[in-house]
Amino acid sequence: MDSIIEKIRNELVTLSDDTVRQTGERFFKEEVRLYGIKSEIVKRIGKEYFKLLKGREKGEIFDLCEELWKSGILEETGIACNWSEYIHKEYKSEDFKIFDKWVNSYVTNWAACDTLCNHSVGMIVTMYPELIDKLKEWARSGNRWVKRASSVSLIIPAREGKFLDDIFEIAGILHSDTDDMVQKGYGWMLKAASQAHMDEVFRYVMSVKATMPRTALRYSIEKMPAEFKARAMAK
Repeated sequence: MDSIIEKIRNELVTLSDDTVRQTGERFFKEEVRLYGIKSEIVKRIGKEYFKLLKGREKGEIFDLCEELWKSGILEETGIACNWSEYIHKEYKSEDFKIFDKWVNSYVTNWAACDTLCNHSVGMIVTMYPELIDKLKEWARSGNRWVKRASSVSLIIPAREGKFLDDIFEIAGILHSDTDDMVQKGYGWMLKAASQAHMDEVFRYVMSVKATMPRTALRYSIEKMPAEFKARAMAK
């Protein structure tokens, strides 16, 4: 094991707090592993240790990230997500396979899913738009977190007005999914898209609302005017 990983883990153990851990666990329905450290402290630790990686190759940094992912502990995966985001300027299209492995192999809760996908995955898809087809493959997965990842990876691009047709296609694939984490994910994606394309998203929602799960519907219209919300929610 690389000494930097060992040092990080030693510091996280030292800073762990049972009260913070128990509070954090309440945010999840599924079982999660936590040291019990506030997120801002974890982010600071990650930044400090990332400085020690100066001069290391991208592949080495990805390998260190994977070592952190393997632990399954939320604070470690948070640092891994931040490190992979820090090197986004070095991304090549083929690096998507690394994120694909992480999402399929290590993501087991919404926090890990969203932290990785909102940033690293969203960035690489924006840089290499042909990768949007990979997200559509994720949307057809049997894994709830991979399906959620297909939509939450587009949150930031959606706010910027990008990929609207693809967003509607992914929402269509996920439309009738019964998992609330998936419904919230694609509803959030539509909500983000509505910030740049309000009318188009409203028309889409109205066209599918009869069969759209109410959770997804509520999320998708959250940023819309009261009149739009009333029309969308009307039976």
